[in-house]
Amino acid sequence: MLAGTVRAQGTTGPDEPIELRPSPALQQAPRGEAARRLPITLSAQTVTGSPDLDAVAEGHAEFRRGGMRISADKLRYEQANDLATALGNVRISRDGNVYTGPELQLKVQRFEGFFLSPTYHFARTGAGGVAKRIDFIDDQRAMATAATYTSCPADGSGGPAWLLTTDKVNLDFGTNTGVAEGAVLRFYGVPILAAPKMSFPLSDERKSGWLPPSMGLDSKSGFQFSIPYYWNIAPNRDATITPEISTRRGPSVETEFRYLEPSYSGDVKLNLMPNDRVTGHSRYALTAGHDSDFGNDLLLKMRVLRVSDADYWKDFPRDLSSSLTPRLLASDFQISRPFGDWNTYARVQKWQVLQTLDPTTRIEAPYERAPQIGARYTGRVGPGLELGFETEFNRFTNPTNASLTPRPTGNRVHALGSIAWPYHTPGWTLTPRLSFNAASYSIDQPFGSASMAANGTRVIPTVSLDSAWVFERDTTFFGKPVRQTLEPRLLYVNTPYRDQSGLPNFDAYAKDFNFDSIFSGNAFSGVDRVSDAHQVTAGVTTRFINAESGAERLRLGIAQRYLLRDQLITPDAQPLTQRLSDLLLLASTTVIPAWSLDASLQYSPDSNRVTRSIVSARYSPGPYRTLSATWRLTRGLSEQIELGWQWPLFGPTPDAPRRNAAAEGGGSCKGSWYGVGRINYSTLESRLVDAIAGVEYDAGCWIGRIVATRQSTGLSEATTRLLFQLELVGLSRLGSNPLQVLKDNIPGYKLLREGRAVAPASSAYD
Repeated sequence: MLAGTVRAQGTTGPDEPIELRPSPALQQAPRGEAARRLPITLSAQTVTGSPDLDAVAEGHAEFRRGGMRISADKLRYEQANDLATALGNVRISRDGNVYTGPELQLKVQRFEGFFLSPTYHFARTGAGGVAKRIDFIDDQRAMATAATYTSCPADGSGGPAWLLTTDKVNLDFGTNTGVAEGAVLRFYGVPILAAPKMSFPLSDERKSGWLPPSMGLDSKSGFQFSIPYYWNIAPNRDATITPEISTRRGPSVETEFRYLEPSYSGDVKLNLMPNDRVTGHSRYALTAGHDSDFGNDLLLKMRVLRVSDADYWKDFPRDLSSSLTPRLLASDFQISRPFGDWNTYARVQKWQVLQTLDPTTRIEAPYERAPQIGARYTGRVGPGLELGFETEFNRFTNPTNASLTPRPTGNRVHALGSIAWPYHTPGWTLTPRLSFNAASYSIDQPFGSASMAANGTRVIPTVSLDSAWVFERDTTFFGKPVRQTLEPRLLYVNTPYRDQSGLPNFDAYAKDFNFDSIFSGNAFSGVDRVSDAHQVTAGVTTRFINAESGAERLRLGIAQRYLLRDQLITPDAQPLTQRLSDLLLLASTTVIPAWSLDASLQYSPDSNRVTRSIVSARYSPGPYRTLSATWRLTRGLSEQIELGWQWPLFGPTPDAPRRNAAAEGGGSCKGSWYGVGRINYSTLESRLVDAIAGVEYDAGCWIGRIVATRQSTGLSEATTRLLFQLELVGLSRLGSNPLQVLKDNIPGYKLLREGRAVAPASSAYD
C-alpha cells in the first residue's frame, strides 16, 4: 500500500494511476551473506522445470537477483549448482555495467563463469567495447580476451574514431584497477600509442603509473616531450615525477609532492634542468606551500617561490603562472593566533627580484619584512562605540637588485587606532569617527640623504563623518516590474598637515583613483604617508533590480571630491590646489538580452576631457558563444584594446553539453568546430602585448584542441607556445593541457562537454 501521491519513472497527473515499470539501471547489488538471502525472480513466455532442481525459461526470459539482471531468448537455472546458462540475445546488467552477447554461463552467487563474444559498456566511464571472451573470476575480478575499448560509435568506414585494442585485460573492481597486455591505441586507424602493459583506473579514484605523454612547442625551448609518472603513495599523499626533453635545452625533470593531514597540508614542486644547453648552467624553479593548525587557533602558513636566475621568467613562463607577477617572487612565513577580540601575528616576507639589464624596464621592488610582529583589535566598547586598534613592529630591508637608487633601511613601530559611533536606521546611517596614525622610525646609518634623520616620530589624527542613504521604489523598466534604489553618500574628512619629508617611506603607495578609494580619507595605502585633507566627497548610485529574481539589470553611479583647502602631501609630491577632483562615472547593464555592458570613466573638469576609461561589452547568446571587447585608456600612458571569443565555426552547436554518443547507443562522431582566443593590443605602442588563439573540435567521443599563446617579455621580446591536446572521452587526455590557459584568459570560456563524465587522465603505462 502506498500513502500519498508518488510519481516514478515519468510524469503523471495527480489523479492518474501510478505506473511502475521495470528498469535496467538498478542499484549496486549487496555482497556476501546479504546477497545470499535475496530472492530470485524468473519470468518468460514459457517456464518449465522441477521444483528445487532447475527451471528453463524461453521467450523474453529474464532472471533477477538483487541488483543483477539477466535476459535472453532461453535461460536455464540449476538451483543445486547456482548455475545460470543463457543463450541468444543475452544481456546482463550489474552495478551499472552492461554486457551483451550470444552465450553466458554464470554461477550467480559467486559471479563466476564466462561470456562468449560479449559487447560491454561501463557506466562510470561512458565507454565500452567488444571481446572474444570474458571470464568472470568472482564478483570483483574478470579477464577479457582480445578486448577493445572506445567511447565512439562506428564511423562511416566501419570503425570507431579511436580504439584501444588489447590481447588480454584483467579487471579488478575491488581495487578499481585494470591491466591491459599488448595495448595499442589507434586514432582513425593510425597507431598513436602502444605499450606491452598498460594499467588504468576503472573509476575516478587515483592510481600509480605512467600518465599519458605531453608534447608542446615553445619559441624559447623548441619541441618539448614529457611523460609523467603518478605515484599514489597513500590516500592522503601523492607525487608526480615528470621527465622532459627539450630539443634546444636538453633534459629536465619536474616533481610535485602533495600531502594532506588532519592538522596540516601542503605541496612542494621542483622543476630542475641539470644543464641548459642554451645558457650553459643549471636552471630550477622551486614552489612550496604549507599550512598547519596546531590547535587553539594557532595557525602557520608558509609560501616559497624561488628560481635559479633573472631570465627564468622569460624562458619558462608556465612555471611561474601562480606568481603575482613573474618578476617578483615572494617567500612568506606567517603564524597567527587570536585571543578574544585580539589577533596576534608574526611574519617574515622575502622577495626575489628578477631584474633586466635595460634600465627602462627595471622594476622597483617592495621592502622585505624580517620580521613583522603585530596585534589587531576590533570590538565594541561602551554604548554603541566601535573600537579598532593595530600595532606592529617591522624590520625593513632591501632585497637584492631591489632598486636603481639607494634606499634607507631600518625599523618602524606604528599604531593605528579609531573609535566610531555609528547610528543606523532602516534607510540611512551616520558614522562619526576619530582615528590616528602614529609611527616611530629608527634608520640604519649611514645613508646618503642629509635631510633624513636617524630617528623620527609623528602622530597624525583624522576626523571623519560618513553618511549613506538607501531609497527604494517599485516601478517598471522596459515594461517589467523592477525595484529602483537611490543610494547617495556623503563623506567629510579632516586630517591636519604634518611634514613627513624627513621620514622614510617603506610601504606607502598611491591608491588607484576609483569608486572605492574616493571614499577613503588617505590618498596612500600603507602606513608611512598620510595625506593632509580637508575635503567632502559626494556620490550617488542608482540600481534597477528585477523584482522577482533579484538580478541587477542596471547600475549608474557618479562621485566627486571637493577640497576645502590645498593638499600638500600628495603621491607626486606636488601640492594639489584644484578644488574639484576628477569626476568618476560608472554604468553597467544586462537589460539587452545576451549582452553585458560595463563602463567606468574618469573625467577631468580642469582639461575638459576623459583622462582614464574602461569600456567593455560581452555578447553571450548561449553556451559556447561568447564575444567580448574591452577598451582601456590612461591618457598619456597607455591605450589598449582587448578582444576575446569562444564561438562555433562549423557544425552542430547544442544548447547544452551533449551526452556521450556511445552511451546513447548510436550517433556520429562528426562534430563541431569552435574558435577560441584573446588579443591584447597596445595602440599607443603599436604592438601586440599578448595573445591566445586556437581552435577546438568536438567530435562527440573525442575533442581536439590546438592553442597558440604569445606573452611579451619586453618591448621587443616575446615567448610563443603551441599547445595541442587530444581528449579521448572515457579514456584520457593526450598532449599538453591548454584548458587552464583558456579558462584564465578568455572571458566567459566554457569547457566543451562540461558536466559529462570523462575518464581521469591517470591511465598508467608500464
